[in-house]
Formats: sequence, C-alpha cells, structure tokens
Amino acid sequence: MDGARPGISYPWAEAPARGQVTQVAEGVLWFRLPLPMALNHINIYALDDGDSWTVIDTGLDTGKSRAIWQQMLDGPLAGKPVGRVIVTHHHPDHIGLAGWFQTEQGAQLWTTRTAWLYARMLVLDEQSAPDPQTQAFWRSAGMDKAVFDQRMADRPFNFADTVAPLPLGYHRLQQDDVIQMAGRRWQVHIGHGHAPEQATFFSLDDNLVLGADQLLPSISPNLGVYPTEPDADPVTDWLESCERFSRIARADHLVLPGHKLPFTGLPTRLRQLIDNHHGALKRLDARLKDPATACDCFMALFKREITGGEYGLAMVEAVAHLNHLLQAGRVKRWRRDDGAWLWQSLEDE
Repeated sequence: MDGARPGISYPWAEAPARGQVTQVAEGVLWFRLPLPMALNHINIYALDDGDSWTVIDTGLDTGKSRAIWQQMLDGPLAGKPVGRVIVTHHHPDHIGLAGWFQTEQGAQLWTTRTAWLYARMLVLDEQSAPDPQTQAFWRSAGMDKAVFDQRMADRPFNFADTVAPLPLGYHRLQQDDVIQMAGRRWQVHIGHGHAPEQATFFSLDDNLVLGADQLLPSISPNLGVYPTEPDADPVTDWLESCERFSRIARADHLVLPGHKLPFTGLPTRLRQLIDNHHGALKRLDARLKDPATACDCFMALFKREITGGEYGLAMVEAVAHLNHLLQAGRVKRWRRDDGAWLWQSLEDE
C-alpha cells in the first residue's frame, strides 16, 4: 500500500440487523435486504426528502423482500411514502422491486437510460430452456460437460423471476447531473464495467458518496461477458472508470456501497481495484503460455478452485479478461473441434 495514501476504515463494525436501520448521516438511513446467494445481502439507503423518501436500490422481487419492505415502511420509515426510487444499475438485486414501488406506491423511477432499457428488455425475455446462442456461448468458453448437461436439464434463470414488471416511463440520470436528496446536492458520476452506465452520487455539500457496486470495499464486483455481447471488454471499461473516479476521490469520503460495510479511504480502494485486475491479467498471461479455454483459467485468475454457484460468474469473468487481452493484441485464439475457443499468449512470438 502507498504509505502516502490513507488506508481503508469502517466507521460501523456491523450492519444493521434485519428490520433495523442505522443512521449514517443526517437524513440518511441504511438497512439491508437478504439475497439467496453467497453475497447474501444488498444495502438499501433511504434519504429523507421531508414529505417523502428517496430510496436507493430495492432488492429482489421476492415475498421475503416485500414483507421486509412493508415492515420498514410501517416502522423505521415512519409511514411516509416513497416518492422516488433511484436504481443505480440494472442487476436484479438493485432493480427487482422498482416496478412494485411504481405501481403500488406511486413512486417515480430515476435511473440511467441503459439501465432502464436493459431491465425493460430482460424482464420481457422469458426462456423455458437455454437458447441456441447461450448454448454456443457456454461451449465457446469450454464449460465443463457436467455443468453444461445440468444446465440443459434445468429451467434457466429468468430476469422476471426476481424483477417486477416495469411500467413505461422513467426519469433519466446522466453524467454530471446534480440532484437534490436529503437536503443535499448530489452530482451523478457514471461508471462502467460491472454494469453499463452505473450511477453513483457524490454529495457536493458534505463527504457522502453513494457508491453502488462501482465502489465496493473488500470484494471486487464481477466483470462479466454474456451471450448478448460475447466480444465485450468490460475490463477496459472498468479500469477506465476506476482511473476517472480516482481523480475525484478523497480519503475522507464516506462511501455507502451496494454491498458490505460503509468505508472511508476511497483513493486506496480504487488503487486496489485497479491493481487487482492488472495482477489477474499478469497471471492469465503466464497461464496462456500453453493453450487454454476460459474455464481452464479459473485457478490463474481467482487463485482457488471454483465450484457450485460460483462457476457461472467465474466463467463470464474469465471470458472478460481474455477478451481484454485479445483486444490489446496480447493473445490469439482459435476454435477447437467442440466449439471452444483456445487462447494462447503472443508474448513469445
């Protein structure tokens, strides 16, 4: 760690218990909703706008989430309505209940154009079985046959499984917009990589930052490539965003992230996030002295065995790093007979 750069610290050692809130600043409440996965929670922030609340992200559309939300609305949120829902990006744990708030609570939805379009498209795209393009993508990544066969036997996850229908209409957020929340002016800064056009918010009146999944402590967000855009390079997008955020980050910023604990030391954390991916790319380069598929590269990238529910996330992140090396002219690839891409470093050529 750079000795001139203050380290990361956590003002709260623990998150609020289920159904409880923590006030992180005047007019800003923090609570959590559960997620049925290894990352078992999402942070929700409610900002007091006087006669109503602005809510940052929503959690998944599940019966449990709706019940907790009703408990929060009746209790800690003091019966005031939610007038506005701000969705930072289109992933289901962030936008899942936005449509419910619009239809049941009469709330306005504010988000970026890309987030709204992606979510609106995906919630309408229900599949009963993996489509041919998805199957081809799995094969191209060298997916293990047992994993492939199991996925072919199972009904695929559909966005609509955990995301409420989204009615027409939203308010667009763009880079450098300034909006009012909880008696403060917040400037919008857009990041990319984990999700396209992800919104973060930097207070112009104090040290608060709503960091979403762009600015996380202790874990790095997934950078994935999917069948919708199989040649995408989210690693380049991510590194560019981190460098750009580094120019405005202050050590005293109190970052309220989408997961894990609020923290200070944002310049240090951004450098860690950048270095993490450069290190992964260096290990991947070394692994590719011999030809390999994306799924052969898990140990090089993640330094551990990948099993179970982590397999899909690891696969799409491996493809992302390989695409980055390809577009940087550092690797070559060719098709194996079974449709998998084989990748090899160009270092020695």
